[in-house]
Amino acid sequence: MWQLEFLNLQPSIIFKCYLEFYAFLSLSIISYRLSPFHRLYSFPGPLICRVTKLWVAYIAYSGQYHRYLKELHDTYGDFVRVGPEEVSVGNADGVLDVLGAAGLPKGRYYDYIKNKKGPKSLNVLPPEEHAKRRRLWNRGMSSESLAEYEGMIARRATQLMDKISKENGPINMIKWLDYFSFDFVGDMAFGGGFELLEAGCDRDGIVKIMEDSMVIGMIIAHLPWIGRSLGLLPFFFRRMYKLRIFGAKVATARVENGSGTKDLWYHLTDEAGLEKEKPSKANAISDGGLAINAGADTTARAIAFLIFLLLDNPICMDRVKAELDSVFPKGENVLETSKYASLTYLEACINETLRLYPPVPTNGSRRVPEGSGGHVVAGRYIPEGTEVYVSPYVLHRDSRNFFPHTNDFWPDRWLSPSISASTEARVHNTTAFIPFSFGPQNCVARNLARLEIRMIICLLLSRFDVILAEDFDKGAWLDSFCDYFVMRATRPLRVVLKGL
Repeated sequence: MWQLEFLNLQPSIIFKCYLEFYAFLSLSIISYRLSPFHRLYSFPGPLICRVTKLWVAYIAYSGQYHRYLKELHDTYGDFVRVGPEEVSVGNADGVLDVLGAAGLPKGRYYDYIKNKKGPKSLNVLPPEEHAKRRRLWNRGMSSESLAEYEGMIARRATQLMDKISKENGPINMIKWLDYFSFDFVGDMAFGGGFELLEAGCDRDGIVKIMEDSMVIGMIIAHLPWIGRSLGLLPFFFRRMYKLRIFGAKVATARVENGSGTKDLWYHLTDEAGLEKEKPSKANAISDGGLAINAGADTTARAIAFLIFLLLDNPICMDRVKAELDSVFPKGENVLETSKYASLTYLEACINETLRLYPPVPTNGSRRVPEGSGGHVVAGRYIPEGTEVYVSPYVLHRDSRNFFPHTNDFWPDRWLSPSISASTEARVHNTTAFIPFSFGPQNCVARNLARLEIRMIICLLLSRFDVILAEDFDKGAWLDSFCDYFVMRATRPLRVVLKGL
């Protein structure tokens, strides 16, 4: 009988032991992370951030990580401990130290997008491999290559205008800009294959899959162990796998059908034969997927933000229109890109949009390598093994870098005093302006993105008088901005178009 009683009690005793063990372990970890013995003890930050990453992961899931970082830096200063082993830097002097050529390699934040069993895309490669692969991308984004892409952009931009001109009543401009961006990037990277503009809908669900995967990815980037656990559930990543399959399908079609132009695939696969070693098709497919992920969503959102800011600032809109009329008199082709250099005020508006709403608001982390002895950032020593963030959103909205009207749309800050409409004294620290990141691993397609933005705005304003819909709620739209790797508004940008 006593043996039976012992057996009945045994599970509860074992459970109690496990509970006590993990309670003691958790208490020990928390105590160490808060103690003066921890290597990041001297860095200020919220208590909960010092203890666990769960809180930051929750904030990231809500899409408000960029605003949270700004609040932390406003409270704690230039260096904030945002995780047990993480520090965010809010001083512009840290840009070169972290992102520059002698800066830091990419950190654990990017681990979730690494393909453990296959080829890795450009944005997660170690510095040496990155430099080698970057040569292919640089050729694909050279001035000569951009000239090749101009016709693709013009064709898709014209198709966009034709499509929206047939819509009745208010339209969701973000939706149509998404379709334009995906179609163009498909043309540029793989020679075509999407045709969302023609369909007038996200027929393959690619846009939705990308948006959903970025929300999931934002959590996994902060809590990698969740990704490893969810990876055991086949259904969880099924939609992401669908995106990879779609990319492989259009890449295969590009190989079989060829292309009449030197598109990005032409350069990624070195069809010109300039490399000693032929790049693999698998790597090219991976990088082509990166072009879609990084190139479509970001550009579409940047154009949408610019349209809203111009509509919300009628004086700025009038100046842009007057400049367009001056550079392109009635009857001239607004897609003549050789004249875009004369659109100085439009360029100022683009820069100001990218300042207020950078495409990637917080950037991923960089890591101080183990065994390096640490790294000095903006005059402050940061121990090895630390993950370091430099957020564009934080730097761009710091009055030490951009003043006056730090949080307002004020394009004049980008104009020389001789042509600016304002005589206000200003602070203008271009070192802090990093909408496309900085250094050898910055956004290789930044000039292409600017070209797309200029073409769309020039064509849109030359064909339509654009106004916000009567029921459009500006406050709600502004509050809907979320940071899911890329800055995006989760509410539609409803506008009304009147043909000119």
